[in-house]
Amino acid sequence: MSDISKIDSNFAVVTKIEKEDIKFYNIDDEPFKIYGVFRENGKYRRMPENIAKKVSEGVYCLHTNTAGGRVRFVTDSPYIAIHTTMDGFGKMPHFALSGSIGFDMYADNRYVKTFLPPFGIEDGYEGIFEFNEKKEREITINFALYSNVNELYIGLQENSILKEAKPYKNAKPIVYYGSSITQGGCASRPGMSYEAIISRNFDYDYINLGFAGNARAEDEIIEYIKNLDMSIFVYDYDHNAPTVEHLEKTHEKMFKAIREKHPLLPVVMMSRPTHFLNDEEKIRRSIIETTYRNAVSAGDKNVYFIDGEMLTEVCKDSGTVDNCHPTDYGFASMAKALSEVLVNIDIK
Repeated sequence: MSDISKIDSNFAVVTKIEKEDIKFYNIDDEPFKIYGVFRENGKYRRMPENIAKKVSEGVYCLHTNTAGGRVRFVTDSPYIAIHTTMDGFGKMPHFALSGSIGFDMYADNRYVKTFLPPFGIEDGYEGIFEFNEKKEREITINFALYSNVNELYIGLQENSILKEAKPYKNAKPIVYYGSSITQGGCASRPGMSYEAIISRNFDYDYINLGFAGNARAEDEIIEYIKNLDMSIFVYDYDHNAPTVEHLEKTHEKMFKAIREKHPLLPVVMMSRPTHFLNDEEKIRRSIIETTYRNAVSAGDKNVYFIDGEMLTEVCKDSGTVDNCHPTDYGFASMAKALSEVLVNIDIK
């Protein structure tokens, strides 16, 4: 890889990290591989900007949050640093900044570090982790769940090995659509969203299309999702359907649109992850289950339903921060229930 900073000094990374032998690389360049997000108009995005605008103001605001974004590579550098420029930070009283703004890192699929933002973050930050030995490792860095990432540079010891990581097992990603829970609120760090847990356990790629408060199965988002090339579709937007009537009007409609475009695609429907349901929540669950049962009655053999009570079987009512958004315990419970379905689906 050529070092563009030697050609154009404007590309040099100004850092406060005290390492004389550090060299920064732009993750947009090979051999880095980016998953779950792509770069467009100066930001990493989860879907094209022009389509997000058509869906709703909320989706447009949130589509630049980098939930599900990852960068993967192999290196033998004895340390790894990040330098990122960001904006649109998710600061909330019930959500750790390590999850909403932080990046976390895995080496050979083992958690090693969360890069923590300063509390008064303004336009980005940097951090470093020392392995204290030079050894080849496969690195995955998960992007912030509820913030916008404009740039990300990786700092390695100069002259270290840097090469491409092996691809995920599934050539086509799993696509998840849903609410703030799908987006990852309120995981303590990005790698603890249920999708990230499943990705590590199964070696599966995925795209996170969770939009906090704004997943309402609009025609525009249905049209976008149905045209994605995916291995499995998982959806749960119950929390964001404003009324029972809205959920009933849109839930089966979304399934049928996906199924028409993808006749054999495995589709997983989930009701909201709540263990003790009130009367309205039971009605909502029944609507989702009806979509599933209608599909099965029509002969569909690639449709699955997960009751929200099963998603919370492990944690019961002890898996949230606010009786809605999961903690890591809650996300682990969700991952377990979904994994028990995915293990029986043969995808490539």
